[in-house]
Amino acid sequence: MTRKGYWVAHVDISDPEVYKDYIAANAAAFRKFGGRFLVRAGPSETMEGRFRPRTVVIEFKDYATALACYRSPEYADAMALRKGASIGDLKVIDGYDGPQPSEG
Repeated sequence: MTRKGYWVAHVDISDPEVYKDYIAANAAAFRKFGGRFLVRAGPSETMEGRFRPRTVVIEFKDYATALACYRSPEYADAMALRKGASIGDLKVIDGYDGPQPSEG
């Protein structure tokens, strides 16, 4: 079975109006590469460490697709809009399908 790929981002937004343009533009890349939001901001509590206020997790069919989306011209166009409106940390990561803690 192929493991899913993910983008995990933590973002500070400095210009919400311009950031809305980025959100509208990134939809083209996510549609093309089948990205699906699992987490998109929403309420949260930082239990340990330090994170930025906005957390986003996007799922792709596999790691290679997640990387291809980030490196695509469609996402580059969207990213150009985001540059002056936010600062963040983004990691593209391979999913996990190994052993899980047993129940009981």
